[in-house]
Amino acid sequence: MMEMMAEQFPGAFAGYTLKVTESHQSSKKDTSGTAKAIVASFQKLGLNTDVSQIEMVRDREQQLDRMRVPEGALLGHAFHTYQLVSPDGSVSFEFQHNVCGRTIYAEGTVDATLFLARQIGNGASQRLYNMVDVLRAGAMR
Repeated sequence: MMEMMAEQFPGAFAGYTLKVTESHQSSKKDTSGTAKAIVASFQKLGLNTDVSQIEMVRDREQQLDRMRVPEGALLGHAFHTYQLVSPDGSVSFEFQHNVCGRTIYAEGTVDATLFLARQIGNGASQRLYNMVDVLRAGAMR
């Protein structure tokens, strides 16, 4: 959705600052690919920011207290917060998406597989798709 907004409103947040915080299970060593993709969309919206500025939270206590991850989800979660502030500080936006567990990823994989099977069955010439294509097609169960 942020990618579509970036296409429709390039430069809309020029001059704003962005703070990105992401929390995943402690075994995840790299920065979230989702956070990186959303930062790229924010860059198209005019923000001067870089993926190296994404804050990764892997400490259990910070996950529980600061990020408010339920204890039962510590071994499998994805909590992301994006905070935008205008140049003069008078306007702020906060976008957040949180996932507890891994079931939704498995369901998305099944939906994407069914989508691809339909594309192949219909003789589609396109060979590369992403989850936005699956969503646009209304292919989520």
